[in-house]
Amino acid sequence: MTVTNILLSGIVGSTAYGLAHEGSDVDRLGMFATPTDELHGLRRPQESHVSTAPDRTLHEAAKWCRLALGGNPTVMELVWLPDELYEVRTPLGDELIFLRETLPSARRVRDAYLGYATQQFRKLQNRSEGTLSADTRKRTAKHARHLKRLCAQGYELYTTGQLTIRVEDPESYHRFGEQVAADPEAALPLLRGYEEAFAETRSVLPEQPDDTAADAWLRRVRRQFYTAALERSAS
Repeated sequence: MTVTNILLSGIVGSTAYGLAHEGSDVDRLGMFATPTDELHGLRRPQESHVSTAPDRTLHEAAKWCRLALGGNPTVMELVWLPDELYEVRTPLGDELIFLRETLPSARRVRDAYLGYATQQFRKLQNRSEGTLSADTRKRTAKHARHLKRLCAQGYELYTTGQLTIRVEDPESYHRFGEQVAADPEAALPLLRGYEEAFAETRSVLPEQPDDTAADAWLRRVRRQFYTAALERSAS
């Protein structure tokens, strides 16, 4: 997969969380800019590129902003990574990192993180009957770890406006995963506890998103990559 104009890219997923084990995949997430003149035609350019081996997802800048403003936990990781996990950083990418605290809003963070965590719990429930194979047990433990991580990270973002990608005490997540693999219903108290915590806590985030900063940033992206196209055509 060849994608040009990558603005920001880094290693995400279990490696970033500190939950990777031997044999874990290395997941990469990034953002690119479509040349501005290509946005003016009849056919819309592709907004996402996904590949495996290596596992990499790249979103166009506008789509990434829409997902981030919607509270999407996966894309949000990209602007909160530890410095050593970035593989591509550009001035426009750094600008977006600087603006990261303007992106989340209380309602959307609450709905997105708890929503994703609930999806993980439903996956656990769907496997709760009968004897689990070794492979299913591993996937169940993985989904349990993600459930706990989503709850913890979402609550941190909701209450502090900050997002720590590497989890605290990774071993506790692995223990939780094994416990839930043995009894999927064991995940329910944690999920219910976080649902109550979100409901009872006042967020530091604005209730509704303000896309002013993201919109201004995207317009700078469009200007830069329109100028670049003009310069190429003139040369």
